[in-house]
Amino acid sequence: MSNDPSIDAIRSDFIEKTGLISQSEGLPRIAGRIFGMLIFDGQAVAFADLATKLEVSRASVSSSIRLLEERGLIKRMTKSGDRQDYFRLATDPYATMLQGLQKRTQANRDEIAETIQSLHPSSNRRPVANSLATKEIEMVSIP
Repeated sequence: MSNDPSIDAIRSDFIEKTGLISQSEGLPRIAGRIFGMLIFDGQAVAFADLATKLEVSRASVSSSIRLLEERGLIKRMTKSGDRQDYFRLATDPYATMLQGLQKRTQANRDEIAETIQSLHPSSNRRPVANSLATKEIEMVSIP
C-alpha cells in the first residue's frame, strides 16, 4: 500500500473491478480480486497476506488460488527459509486468458455444429437447424 490516499483508492477500486469482471466470466469474485491485487502490486504475495489484505477467509483464498493456478494465471512459489507459499502472476497471463477464451468459444461452436449435424434434413425441425446455423455464422464472424 502507498502513503498516497489517492493511489490507495485507485488500487482498491481496481481490485474490486477485477473481482466483478471475473465474476461476470464465471469465476468467484475473490479470484478476480486476488488476480487484480497481483496485477496492481506487481509482486509475490504470501497466502496469509492475501486473506488479510483482501479481508476474506483463508478457505476462499485457497479455492480461488486453485482456480487461478488451474487456468495458468498465477504461479505458486516459495522463499528460502519461509514455510508459507507465495503467489505471483504467471508469465503472460493475458495471453493465457485469451487462449482459454478461444478454447471455450471453440468448444461452444463445436457443440452447436454437432447439434446442427444431428438434425436430419427432412426433419420438421429444419427451421431450428437454420436458426442455429445463422448463430454459428454470427459466432464465426465475431472479430
